[in-house]
Formats: sequence, C-alpha cells, structure tokens
Amino acid sequence: MASDSSFDVVSKVDKQEVANAMNQAQKEIAQRYDFKGVGAEVDFSGEKILMKANSEERVNAVLDVFQSKLVKRNISLKSLDAGEPFASGKEYRIEASIKEGIEQDVAKKITKLLRDEGPKGVKAQIQGDELRVSSKSRDDLQEVIAMLKDFPDAALQFVNYR
Repeated sequence: MASDSSFDVVSKVDKQEVANAMNQAQKEIAQRYDFKGVGAEVDFSGEKILMKANSEERVNAVLDVFQSKLVKRNISLKSLDAGEPFASGKEYRIEASIKEGIEQDVAKKITKLLRDEGPKGVKAQIQGDELRVSSKSRDDLQEVIAMLKDFPDAALQFVNYR
C-alpha cells in the first residue's frame, strides 16, 4: 500500500530581500530629480514601512518606486499590504506592511477550492499559518500546485514536497 505524498502551502517573504528593495528605493528617491525638495522618503517604522512626501501624488510615486524594487527582487506584490495615502500635518503618508503566513479565511478559501474543483482524494488541512495538502497520487498533487499557482488572494509557495 502506497503511503500519502504531501506538500505544504506557505506564504513567506525573505526579510533580507525586502530590506534590499528598501535600500534601493531610498537610493533612487534620493537621486531622482522629481523627488528633490518634496520631502520624499521611504523607511521602516518598526514592523511597518512608512512612505512620506509633501503631496498625495508624490507619496504614490514613492510607493511605485518601492513596488518596482520589490518586483525586481522577486517579491510578490500580493504580500505587500499598502494603505491609502493620508495627510499627517504638512505631509502625506502611506503605511504598508509585509504579509506573512496564510490567514485563516484565505486558508479556508483554498481548502474549499480544493474540495470543489480539485482532484478526488486530495486532502487539505490547516496547520496554523500553513496548509498541508496530501494525496496518494503525486500527479494529483502536481495538479493542485498548478491550480494554486495563480491564486489571487495570497503569494503562495510550495515546500516540503514528499
């Protein structure tokens, strides 16, 4: 009797790559002519990422620069949770955070998707901020990975395939 094969679905972000993207964005903002004299900056504020500028358009441009640096470092924008620009004194700010782990409601959506549209015999169980998918057939697991590659609600990685 063949034993079950399985893999884990996780949502992790390399913190060092985020820091590198932040440093690259800071350098570009310091050098670009259109950011001169507008108080544009991007920096860590505890666990949050704080972007500042003197107008709403400029702070959105700072966010665009940071997002482009994240993409160049292979960090999915699905893991960046950026808020709306808000006024704070004479400047505008955007607070953002990096999402890690699969949230409970997203994990429930994935398990429901696998139950409804996935291959028969595939079992998914939620384990904290991860999801374990198991099946007797490795082909079914490959099919599940292909299904979840373009999942819209989270940046997913597949680990511990055995």
